[in-house]
Amino acid sequence: MHRQAVLRLARQTGAFPLGELPPPYLAPSLHFSLNRSPAQASNFSSTAAAAGHGRDLSKSRGVSAIHRTGPKFKLGVSKYPLPKPVARGEVEKRHPTPDHGLWGFFPKDRQALSSPEYDTAHGRSWSIQELREKSWDDLHSLWWVCVKERNRIATSNLERERLKAGYGEYEANERDRVVRVTQNGIKHVLRERWYAWEDAQKLYKNGYRPQHEGTQDASYPAKSEEPENLEKPEQAEKA
Repeated sequence: MHRQAVLRLARQTGAFPLGELPPPYLAPSLHFSLNRSPAQASNFSSTAAAAGHGRDLSKSRGVSAIHRTGPKFKLGVSKYPLPKPVARGEVEKRHPTPDHGLWGFFPKDRQALSSPEYDTAHGRSWSIQELREKSWDDLHSLWWVCVKERNRIATSNLERERLKAGYGEYEANERDRVVRVTQNGIKHVLRERWYAWEDAQKLYKNGYRPQHEGTQDASYPAKSEEPENLEKPEQAEKA
C-alpha cells in the first residue's frame, strides 16, 4: 500500500497521530483491525452456514486421535466387523517345543539368568596347534558353537542387568573371554591357510609342479646330486 493511502486511512480513523503511523507494509493489518466489526468475525467452521442450512457438512469433524473421540458419521470401514478380543481363559494353550532352536540362548536349566556355578564350569580355550589339525567343516562348526555360547552369555548379562542382581558378572565375562580366545585362534588358523594358498598359487604360476609317485616334472629343474667319492675341503687340503 502506498504511503499516501496510509495517511488517508489515518486521517479517516483518527486513531493514530502522524508521528506514530506504522510502516507501509503493515497498513493492510491496520485497515482490517480498525474496520472490522464483531458481526464480521467468522465462525470456527469453514463451511458456509447458508450452504448447509445451519448443518455441519464436514464429515471428519469431531475425529481426534489425541482424545480418542469417534466420528459423528459412519465411515467406509464401519461396515466391516471388527475383531473382538478373546478372554485369557479361552485362549488355547501352546505346547512347548523341547528341541526349539531358541533354547540355545539359555542354559541347560532353561532359565534366563545363569548361575555363577554354571558359568564357572568350563574348560580352557582351543590352542592354535589343535585348531590347525581341524578341517574346514570342523572349524566352521566350532565357530558357530562359540557364537551361540556368546549369545547365551549376552542374554544372561541382559537379564542380570534388568534384575540388578549384582552377582555373576565376573564369571560370565571370564567365560566370554575364553570363547573369544578360541574364535581368535580360528581366525589365525584360517589366515595361515589363506596365506599358504596364496603362496602355492604363486609357485604354480612360476612353473612349479608337485611331484607325483616319485617322478619329477621336467619343467622344474632338479637338484644336482653330489658324487659319492667327493672329499671334504679339509681332507683335500691335507692330501
